[in-house]
Amino acid sequence: MTARWCGAAGSPLYEDLLKRAAADVEEGGPCWAVLEGQENAALGSALPLRFMGAVHRLVLEGRAPVLGQHYPSVGGKPEVEGAWWAFRETVARQLEALRELVLRPVQTNEVGRCAALLGGFLLMARETGLPLRLLELGASAGLNLRWDHYRYETGDAAWGDPASPVRLVDCTIEGRPPFEVAATVAERRGCDRNPLDPGSEEGRLTLTSFVFPDQVQRFARLRAALDLSRLAPATVEQADAPLWLAAQLEIERPTKATVVYHSLVMQYLSEADQERVRRTFAEAGARATTSAPLAWLRMEHGSGDVDVRLTTWPGGQERLLATATNHGRRVNWVLP
Repeated sequence: MTARWCGAAGSPLYEDLLKRAAADVEEGGPCWAVLEGQENAALGSALPLRFMGAVHRLVLEGRAPVLGQHYPSVGGKPEVEGAWWAFRETVARQLEALRELVLRPVQTNEVGRCAALLGGFLLMARETGLPLRLLELGASAGLNLRWDHYRYETGDAAWGDPASPVRLVDCTIEGRPPFEVAATVAERRGCDRNPLDPGSEEGRLTLTSFVFPDQVQRFARLRAALDLSRLAPATVEQADAPLWLAAQLEIERPTKATVVYHSLVMQYLSEADQERVRRTFAEAGARATTSAPLAWLRMEHGSGDVDVRLTTWPGGQERLLATATNHGRRVNWVLP
C-alpha cells in the first residue's frame, strides 16, 4: 500500500524499492533483519517511511556511497535493478545502525502544503479584517508557520513576496484562492512531540532524510525554506497537541483572529486524543466573538487524497475549501 502511495505521490524509485523490500522481508532477508520486532507497529507510525528515511539518512551522510549513485538527492541517477541491489547491500552492511535509526518517528515539514492551506488563511483575513494569530499542531521545525514569507503563483495571479526564495508555482490546477487579499500575521506558535531546530545540522538532516530522494524540486524548496527560517522567528514547543491546544485557546487574544491549523497530523493521534481536540474546539468556539474569532483549518485525508476544510466561530460554520495531493500539489480550489 505504501509503495503504491509513493508512486502516486511522484516517487517511482520508492515505489519500486518498497515493493522489493516487502518481498525481501517475506523471504527473511536483510530488510527483515532490520524490521524484526516491529511487526505490531501501529499503522499511524508509518514504519515503511521510517525505514526508507533511515536508509536515506545514511546516503545523505555519505555512509552508503554505492546506493548514493542511484539517489538524485545526492546527484545520483535512479536505475531500477542497480538501485535495488545497492539498497539491499547497504541494508545488509548497516544492520545495527538501521535498527536504531528506524525507531525514529517520521518528521516531515512539507512546505508544499502551504499552497493548499493558503486560501484558508486569506479567507480568515478577508472575513475578519483582523491580524492572524497562528497556532500549528504538529509543526515539526515550524516551516509552515512561515507561510506568509513564501511566494505563490498560479497562472497570471500571485500572492506573496516576489523575492522570496521559496516559490510555489502552478500548484492550483482548478479555481483560485482569494489572492487579492492581504494578510498580517501577529503571532506564530506551534507544538510538536519532537520539534526540530531548522537552524541545526541535525534538524536539517532529519527533515531532508524523509523527502523522497528522486523529488529534487522538493529538496530545493526545503533547503530554501530552512534558510529563510533564520529570518522569520517562530516558536515551536515540545508538547502533545490536545493539552497544548487547550492551554493556548484559554488565552484570550482580543482584536486577533486565531487560526489553528495542521496538515496530515490527525493520523498520528489516538482516537482519544482526536476526540479531545474536537472537544477543545467546541468549547473554545462557544467562547469566540467577532472581535476574537477562532478558525480550525486542516488538511487531512478525505474522500480523495486530502481535503482542506475550514470551520469558523462564532457560528461553527464548516466549509470544504479545496482538495489536494499529500504534498500540496494539484490543489483544486472548490469554494465558489
